[in-house]
Amino acid sequence: MGLAAAFHAIRAGHTVEVLEAAPEPGGMAAHFDLDGLSIERFYHFVCKTDFATMELLETLGIRDRLRWRFTSMGIFTAGKLHDWGTPLALLSFNEIRVISRLRYGLFAFLSVRRDRWDSLETESARSWITRWCGTEVYERLWKPLFELKFYQYADNISAAWIWTRIRRLGRSRRSMMQEELGYIEGGSQTLVDALCSAILDRGGRISTSCAAQKVVAENGLVTGVLTSKGLVHADAVICTVPTPWISALVPDLPADWKARYDAIINTGVCCLVFKLKRSISPHFWVNISEPDIAIPGIIQFSNLRPVDGAHVVYVPYYMPTDNPKFSWTDEQLLDEAFRYLCRVNPALTREDVIAAYVARLRHAQPVCEPGFAAKLPPIQTPIQGLQIADTCFYYPEDRGISESVQFGQKMASQLPKP
Repeated sequence: MGLAAAFHAIRAGHTVEVLEAAPEPGGMAAHFDLDGLSIERFYHFVCKTDFATMELLETLGIRDRLRWRFTSMGIFTAGKLHDWGTPLALLSFNEIRVISRLRYGLFAFLSVRRDRWDSLETESARSWITRWCGTEVYERLWKPLFELKFYQYADNISAAWIWTRIRRLGRSRRSMMQEELGYIEGGSQTLVDALCSAILDRGGRISTSCAAQKVVAENGLVTGVLTSKGLVHADAVICTVPTPWISALVPDLPADWKARYDAIINTGVCCLVFKLKRSISPHFWVNISEPDIAIPGIIQFSNLRPVDGAHVVYVPYYMPTDNPKFSWTDEQLLDEAFRYLCRVNPALTREDVIAAYVARLRHAQPVCEPGFAAKLPPIQTPIQGLQIADTCFYYPEDRGISESVQFGQKMASQLPKP
């Protein structure tokens, strides 16, 4: 979001400097080296409704790097991997009653075609799914996913938020029977590099390992940002850091504004990445609903973006950061996750592991409860020249590159003319 905002601001004629706390730009879209493979720390994919991403790729001259591929979903439950995500797969899924399958199919069909979310805004996902699909569907197929992503908040997640996820994936299809997702050749780093080059080529600056420590304001006007490398003067600031940091970062905000940022809850994530010699499944995404498996699913990313002679699998552990497991060592997490992968594919052995990595974020997933839209403060703060937004502002949409790009452009457009 920060890079997109900088790109659009500099195109509009502003002088721009990007301040990035990490050693490299890109945020959650940045890559790392996994035994010689450049890959995202956190998986990303493109859906057919991600128009902001496609428009930005076109503007940067790299639209030809976008590739589409047929993908599929699975679900692992009752000790077996089932096909999932199509009408035929649902009808043949004998782990729930026929009437439940039919109700679920109607629910999914109408959700994908729905365009408005206002009537869902004050309802919980649990209530909405149960009302349409029945208790059996919620308890067997949805409750485990919510509990392993939101823990104590699982029963109070917004129906509007989960609806947008159903709709986004449901509209990214070649046909009713065939899912189709996109990826960028070279991964999201291709987009990050193109944005950075475009900013630098237009005279902008990108300062890495340069954490913001304080947004400085005088007489109600923003004047700059104090960083780990000194003071950066500015007459406008676009802040995209996680909302839990805002109160400390912007001490001149009114108390009631600080309270609104402080009230937004985030969960953390430990995102494990395995590079394997052996495939886990033929699917891109596999939901897991097993009482003794403590992950909601796995993503075999190489079933979307091919990598040379290997299989890349992401295993996300979402959890509140005060959960004891968040403090586990990398080795503990990798060992447990590997055992779960072996449950899905019993042929997997330790010799199949080429490399493994754990990426951690303390503020990864906003907890969007019913009525969340009213909870969000305006992007433009009472401090003139200061805009603030992080991924929770995408609501009801979930976190994604397309939403980041869209919000970055939106905030850049609100800057005063240079």
